[in-house]
Amino acid sequence: MTPFAPLTDDGVVGIGTTAPDPAYKLSVDGSIRADEIVVESGWSDFVFDRDYDLLPLEAEETFIQENGHLPDVPSAEEVEADGVTVGETQAILLQKIEELTLHLIAQEKRIQELEAKLGDR
Repeated sequence: MTPFAPLTDDGVVGIGTTAPDPAYKLSVDGSIRADEIVVESGWSDFVFDRDYDLLPLEAEETFIQENGHLPDVPSAEEVEADGVTVGETQAILLQKIEELTLHLIAQEKRIQELEAKLGDR
């Protein structure tokens, strides 16, 4: 039978372990399968605020060359050491998608301006 730590006085439970991590309410030693998981955390729509400081692509490139990962995204070493939180990671990924979308919109406008100038010749 799989080890199971019953609910403790402070509400900590373990599945597949008799020593659940007291830093978490649930510790599972093994895979988890579910139809749906709802994570409640912050979201990234702040990217669309007028005062959001969108990093220029050149600065993104420099950061990547110097650090080996995107700004605001944990490095592989950090993930290896600390893991990731699903909600925070989803928010970061959405932030990067929103930033890319803003860069694409700006590039599309620039392309249209250039095409209009070329058409005027």
